Amino acid sequence: MDSKLNELKHRLQEIADLGAASSILYWDMSTYMPPGGAASRGRQLGLLARLLHERFTDPAVGHLLDDLQAYGESLPYDSDDAALLRKTRRDYERQTRLPNEFVKALTEHTSAIYSLWEQARPANDFGMVRDALEKTLDYSRQYADFFPGYESIIDPLINDADYGMKATDVRAVFAQLREQLVPLVRAIAAQPPADESPVKQHYPEAGQRAFGETIIRAYGYDFTRGRQDKTAHPFATSFGHGDVRITTRFREDDLTDGLFSTLHESGHAMYEQGIAPELDATPLYGGTSAGVHESQSRLWENIVGRSRGFWEHWYPALQAAFPAQLGTVSLDAFYRAINMVMPSLIRTDADEVTYNLHVMLRFDLEMDMLEGRLAIKDLPEAWNARYTADMGVTPPNDKDGVLQDVHWYSGLIGGAFQGYTLGNILSAQFYERALAAHPEIPTEIAQGKFDTLRGWLTDNLYVHGSKYTAPELIARVTGGGLDVQPLVNYLRTKYGELYRLD
Repeated sequence: MDSKLNELKHRLQEIADLGAASSILYWDMSTYMPPGGAASRGRQLGLLARLLHERFTDPAVGHLLDDLQAYGESLPYDSDDAALLRKTRRDYERQTRLPNEFVKALTEHTSAIYSLWEQARPANDFGMVRDALEKTLDYSRQYADFFPGYESIIDPLINDADYGMKATDVRAVFAQLREQLVPLVRAIAAQPPADESPVKQHYPEAGQRAFGETIIRAYGYDFTRGRQDKTAHPFATSFGHGDVRITTRFREDDLTDGLFSTLHESGHAMYEQGIAPELDATPLYGGTSAGVHESQSRLWENIVGRSRGFWEHWYPALQAAFPAQLGTVSLDAFYRAINMVMPSLIRTDADEVTYNLHVMLRFDLEMDMLEGRLAIKDLPEAWNARYTADMGVTPPNDKDGVLQDVHWYSGLIGGAFQGYTLGNILSAQFYERALAAHPEIPTEIAQGKFDTLRGWLTDNLYVHGSKYTAPELIARVTGGGLDVQPLVNYLRTKYGELYRLD
């Protein structure tokens, strides 16, 4: 068994290294690649995707898994090798359903449409990507059909990102959350609005970047194993234990865009940097689900980074960095500005209270597209109508409407957005458990100290990588399952105080 396990690990290491090479090409495409490189980059990524798929779905891998199955079942459930065999088996059974040529063609297409989107959004021209998005929708339906027996066509797509979940599960969670969020939004809307002018001034990019990097160094993001660069839509990416990178963007007329994007992506990256090094170059090196991964970006961005205690420590440094903009602005005024609740157009700029309504809207539109109720040509109109109905605001253009999120223009339609709301829910659950273990955490945050919180998260979440499924990990950490109530309690307490609600 040892020789067979070693052979499997050697194959998986080569596959992981090919995947890292592909990720580097994608990172370059999203940061520094000149526009003229789009066609060749799509071809290169398509080739690597095909090679990756061929190597992973090689019948020899299946034979090794079969030979090792009884051995894996004899090991303690928590052992790395048992987890490796379980996770590799799940991935192998999924990947072997996908034809090589489909994987290659899909990768080439998503590279091409991403490049189109990079041009279409600033040009405010949905027409530039409409035909390509039609093709994406077709690929998305084809993908689902490789997994027959689903209840809803979106189920295989959800399962890829958040293993074990279906559309019925997502809708049930959304319904529970929406029932409690909508009254809170209405109660806040009845109060005088906060003044956002402190953050809507001119903030030079260089100063923003320097301050953001100071914060994430204090958080614990390791720049000896990472770096930060600019992109159109921020993301984090890992090429291995020693190289976990983040990207951000800046607007010189809005401090919050770049700052909180940086804090958000550092949460993703610290998760990856905290995975046990012995899991590197295996299917266990990575976050266990989209929702769990997002819980870390939202925890560090919002629960920590938008807290009063956090800014009691860091606001004087921010004032010193931008004296002309903030020198006469009180901490109270700044704190209210960065936590202003208001229906808005842009998901990534949305406040904590309304954010999940943006996600629910997108999920509904995805379902309508996949199930044939909404044609791509009618998507901008449907998007605007839903924003008007749900948020009370109407996008003035496609740039801030249907083109704002990169997801449909860099991957399949379906399966990505629910992870954001699951992440918000889990961020509150995990933080609640961290406080139960270490009640001193809020005091330390107000002193600019994050070691206790990051250490608890590392020991309880990060180090495991994807050894456990999300439900298993949630149960280990919280003693239960997914629960919306900690998030609702957090929002009611924080924003009840901010807006003086009864």
